[in-house]
Amino acid sequence: MKKILIVDDEVHIRALMAEALSSLEESDVKILVAKDGKEAYEIARREVPDLIFLDVVMPEMNGFEVAERLKLNAITSNCYIIFLTSKGEKIDKRKGFEVGCDEYAHKPFDPDWLVEKATEVLFK
Repeated sequence: MKKILIVDDEVHIRALMAEALSSLEESDVKILVAKDGKEAYEIARREVPDLIFLDVVMPEMNGFEVAERLKLNAITSNCYIIFLTSKGEKIDKRKGFEVGCDEYAHKPFDPDWLVEKATEVLFK
């Protein structure tokens, strides 16, 4: 079973993403959600998702910290991380790659893009 972790502190964003990705459940994909960085880190260590859509600005632990910790942990270092954030400055993008993200995308996002990207990462 493949696993996707959605991490965003905005409840409506989490719901929109989960709804868009729900079609992948037919392909044996489990959708996990976290409301903040701390919860995301705990779920990722326990579930080891194949793909993480990760916001940057969140309470408890920001996305940069989550990504860095996951990439330094032998168990979660291979999780594919896509930052999906409103922080679009070059310095933010550079920091995202420095802490180990695989891709950096911006909000607002197209739900069709989300499904296409998840399909590409999980089933390539």
